[in-house]
Amino acid sequence: MSSAVPHPRPGLVPTPPGGHALHIDPRARRRTGPPLPVVEETSAGGLVVDPRRPTAHAAVIARRNRAGRLEWCLPKGHLEGVETPEEAAVREIAEETGIHGTVVARLGTIDYWFTGDDRRVHKVVHHFLLEATGGTLTVEGDPDGEAEDVAWVPVVDLADRLAYPNERRLAIAAFAVLSGDA
Repeated sequence: MSSAVPHPRPGLVPTPPGGHALHIDPRARRRTGPPLPVVEETSAGGLVVDPRRPTAHAAVIARRNRAGRLEWCLPKGHLEGVETPEEAAVREIAEETGIHGTVVARLGTIDYWFTGDDRRVHKVVHHFLLEATGGTLTVEGDPDGEAEDVAWVPVVDLADRLAYPNERRLAIAAFAVLSGDA
């Protein structure tokens, strides 16, 4: 999905003697050296919902983004070995939130690119809706220590809490499944 983003007017470099005007986009950055290798990554996670509560609540985590800001997001992580996305989602959610669950429905897939210091990454994240079956809300089981906090949030409030638009859309899809509208 692309959105129209206004671009600043490119800077105009004076015409050199006998030359032509050169228009330069001041936002442009040139990377020197060889092109970065592309790495494919697959992750899974989603929303685990506590069915014992009168209104649907999902466990979400807070982690630091690349700029160091704390952001609320859905628990997720890489597939390990020969795990299916469903198995990885159950494991990752349990590790990052302390809550065990079973898959109820597939919510969707988020597909995006980002660049690290030494590579370009194409990441695909499979998201599922899980029903909590036990456990205690905690980040103590997160082997990477990325999750700094965890909270039960009403599903109807997730769009206001989650940092990423794609995850907010998944929360809306989860609400539709839970309310029988999907």
